[in-house]
Amino acid sequence: MTLYETTQSDLKEAMKAGDAARRDVIRMIGSALKNEAIELRKPASELSDDESVAVLRRLAKQRRESVESFRAGNRPDLAEHEEAELAIIGAYLPANLPDDEIRKLIAEAKAETGASSKADFGKLMGATAKKVSGRADGNAVKKLVEEALSE
Repeated sequence: MTLYETTQSDLKEAMKAGDAARRDVIRMIGSALKNEAIELRKPASELSDDESVAVLRRLAKQRRESVESFRAGNRPDLAEHEEAELAIIGAYLPANLPDDEIRKLIAEAKAETGASSKADFGKLMGATAKKVSGRADGNAVKKLVEEALSE
């Protein structure tokens, strides 16, 4: 079952359970997936899980940024709403790689590229990003790459 089909099934369950918040977030996810499918010119049911996860990561990133903005603007009520949406979106995302695993991938990329100084940051970050391929948060990878280059 694809991620799109899973969300559609969960939408039906949320509707039957009368869970309006979950229903609304899953509908928003479905709309985002359909929009991605339209851009790729294929039916939403044919989106690969990788394509669907990329859309979900974008949605999650938007929610995290909104939470930060609302907290900075002293709007805890709106921040809590965005956090609730983020939790529902996060349930569909695969688990992020642990830092130890990311460090191993960075070490491999460092050996392959020959990166040794902070000037090689872009080269090492690009190689690491290919190895991580969406299985970790970009900011976490960036910090670990910087750490590896400062050693």
